[in-house]
Amino acid sequence: MVSVLLIVVLVLILHGIGSLSDNGPLVIDYYKERCPHLEQIVQRNVEIAVLSEPRMAASLLRLHFHDCFVLGCDASVLLDNSESIVSEKEAGPNKNSLRGFDVIDEIKHTLEEACPLTVSCADILALAARDAVVLRGGHRWDVHFGRRDSIKASLDDANKFLPAPNSSLEILVAKFQQHGLDTQDLVALSGSHTIGKSRCFTFRQGIYQDEEQFHLKRDTTYQEILRSLCPESGNDDELAPLDSATPARFDNLYYHNIIQGQGLLISDNVLVSEDVGGDIRKHVWNFANDQDFFFHSFGNSMIKMGSINVLTGEDGEIRRNCRFVNTK
Repeated sequence: MVSVLLIVVLVLILHGIGSLSDNGPLVIDYYKERCPHLEQIVQRNVEIAVLSEPRMAASLLRLHFHDCFVLGCDASVLLDNSESIVSEKEAGPNKNSLRGFDVIDEIKHTLEEACPLTVSCADILALAARDAVVLRGGHRWDVHFGRRDSIKASLDDANKFLPAPNSSLEILVAKFQQHGLDTQDLVALSGSHTIGKSRCFTFRQGIYQDEEQFHLKRDTTYQEILRSLCPESGNDDELAPLDSATPARFDNLYYHNIIQGQGLLISDNVLVSEDVGGDIRKHVWNFANDQDFFFHSFGNSMIKMGSINVLTGEDGEIRRNCRFVNTK
């Protein structure tokens, strides 16, 4: 009887079940035989896109984040409007803001030729986000696979659950906790703002309204620079880098910036300015002082975020086109 049980355990391990313990139903080598060239295809397409436009790295990372915080990591964010779908792209935090859809389309097209109806759009988002970070200087982490794609979207949830750029620390903590993410995850994932840009209308409130209202201590020179880019009215689409020190490189200088009152968004600065207890500020200092520790923590938090409410097994579907649910 014991020998039979040992054989069963060995069979399960050989089929990949042994790697499920840390990440639920997702596994690292899910596509090893199903689509062996998946990672090379995604990496090549992301590399082409980012080399052509460095800002695209942040856009692909943000797509994955905005997907996972609404319904879960199920590629619902990619769905266009249709008879049955009201797209999440129309939500306030997404409209005229989310980018990178064409890059995902190109990756999906290539994968459908190589491995038809095999790789989910949700898994593409997770892998593209990782590769984008690596291309800008960040460290690699293992992406776990096996997500399936949603057949629905939620405009209401996109407006409700995605953190706004003027969020207080209390709101940020609450929204991350709703998804099983703790304060270290919050601070680590906020470090994604070490790359990318933001539009004037997203940071205007923080550079003109009463600093006491937001408990902010802004660097006055930095504030004047931002005001020269972003007047009290107009220029809504003018861009400023989220990390003024090394805007195109994934590193830990974002944390140095917010310690010095040089975070672009209110939601960046409150990690330091509104932390009465000091626990969150401690994470900020730890990441500022040790870039390798930040990279390691960021990867772990990305894996954790990438597991939010995933669809697996027979749930959802594998879309042929990431913008539309499959027709029966």
